[in-house]
Amino acid sequence: MNRLLLSIAVAAFCTGGAQAGPLDVFGTFVTQKEGSHIRISDCGDGTPCGVIVWIDPDSVSEGMTPETATDAKGDKILGLTMLEGFKQKASGWTGGTIYNPKEGKTYGSKIRLLRMECWR
Repeated sequence: MNRLLLSIAVAAFCTGGAQAGPLDVFGTFVTQKEGSHIRISDCGDGTPCGVIVWIDPDSVSEGMTPETATDAKGDKILGLTMLEGFKQKASGWTGGTIYNPKEGKTYGSKIRLLRMECWR
């Protein structure tokens, strides 16, 4: 059986000219499609966990707010852990999972920083 592997590529926002490596995935990032903010921080064991910390009000269903928006299973999306279970490799983090709130499904995932974008 083929397992769907979803790759997460994060772009960091910086204030200086610092160069980051593929393992530097910690910080707050904007999702491409929904415009939500995901904060990736240490799970407590040195590995990354991603939590939804902001939802674009224009992306929620009619009659909902970012605070009341729920996933396909009926759980609140704001504060939801959607990335976890990663193992460190030289080129990034692998073997983790990503949860898709719209589908209510979890997929295999890997994370690495692809580029650093700076705005002044």
